[in-house]
Amino acid sequence: MNERIPARVIETIDPGKPARPLEGAIHTRSFTGSYRTLRMLGSGFLFLLFFGIVWLTWNDRQAVLWDLANRQFHIFAATFLPQDFILLSALLIICAFGLFFITVAAGRVWCGYTCPQSVWTWVFMWVEKVTEGDRNQRIKLDAAPWSWNKLRKRGAKHGLWLGISLVTGLTFVGYFTPIRGLLQDLLELRLLDAGVLWVVGFAAATYLNAGCLREKVCRDMCPYSRFQSVMFDRDTLLIAYDSARGEPRGARRKDSEPRAAGLGDCIDCTLCVQVCPTGIDIRDGLQLECIGCGACIDACDTVMDKLGYARGLVRYTSERELDGGRTRWLRPRLVGYAIALSVMIALFIWALAARPLLSLDVTRDRGLFRENTEGQIENIYRLKLINKTQSPARYQLALDAGDALRLNAPAEFRLAAGEILDIPVSITRVSDRGQGMTTEIRFALRDLDHPERRIDTPSTFIAPQR
Repeated sequence: MNERIPARVIETIDPGKPARPLEGAIHTRSFTGSYRTLRMLGSGFLFLLFFGIVWLTWNDRQAVLWDLANRQFHIFAATFLPQDFILLSALLIICAFGLFFITVAAGRVWCGYTCPQSVWTWVFMWVEKVTEGDRNQRIKLDAAPWSWNKLRKRGAKHGLWLGISLVTGLTFVGYFTPIRGLLQDLLELRLLDAGVLWVVGFAAATYLNAGCLREKVCRDMCPYSRFQSVMFDRDTLLIAYDSARGEPRGARRKDSEPRAAGLGDCIDCTLCVQVCPTGIDIRDGLQLECIGCGACIDACDTVMDKLGYARGLVRYTSERELDGGRTRWLRPRLVGYAIALSVMIALFIWALAARPLLSLDVTRDRGLFRENTEGQIENIYRLKLINKTQSPARYQLALDAGDALRLNAPAEFRLAAGEILDIPVSITRVSDRGQGMTTEIRFALRDLDHPERRIDTPSTFIAPQR
């Protein structure tokens, strides 16, 4: 017997309703509201971090600098080397699980409030409003023939867009190349320098994404929009239109009773569509293009306030709540993500705290052994010492192998901050007493200025059978 998978219609297509165009500029209307305020505060804080931290100094160097040329990554008092790449991998995994947790709990709020594509798009749309006017004025300007007024407004808009893009590109590249030197190169128009070329490239990408492509990036290019719906369940918070309350929609007098006229609370003003940065109609149901920014909620609540209706015709809610139930927060998948995320964050903090500030790698020479001029057996080793601190240090190397073996190495090593020293050393067997063909040994490296900083690395000593 064949079983059919039940299907639910989430969007009804009205044949009399014109299809929403997929191409062309989307002109959003200005609006106010609590979610807009929240987004502006969050975006302002992120902008302050992004544009401000890059100019901070720490111990006579840039506080946050991922120095790719020297393969050193400075984050205030901590310096990370390529050997610490596992920490970066762990951080990316934590970010991924954090995104999964947020998506299961509240849908695409990451996209609407903190995604760089959305944040810079809102900034570019604000510039558009300042230079060309609000929605209706911009629509008229698009339809108007070219004139000095249109050229002036368009020139001002694109000039500000290019300025913001250039500052964005400079700041981004400044996290990988010292930004003060990079700014000097840019002011001196050294356009063929690698750093300046990267600035121009990222500025062009910002201008293209936030100014020209906008919602097309979210709709057609972003992979997150493709798989995020798989993570939703009936308790995920989404922006939804309460059709049971709003339908049938239609215009009415402010002092009229909608139910007496056979109408719902929706007056079909289309403000929710006019403020949407991706140009969708939230009343058509859950859609791929919705980024969860809450703009339609602010617009609808404003209309409800003017009419004296209750807010929440468009709101953050769950499918279960729309069906008359209550949203469940303690559900297995959400709790599982929360536990996994908490454990990973705790382990990551522990790994950072326990990260050794010096490193010693030992590689024995591919030759098994050799005999010196005194007839003693020697093994050759190559040591790589790494000072992971931000200050010069003195180190002493010792051998833990008993009295039968002697380490032939300098008494002291001096390494600058972040320096990597690669040196050969040898170990000589001065006594055959109690020694076999293979002897387990340990190299011990100790910081002379901070005795608590010590690291041991095992190896083997090989000799011929006597």
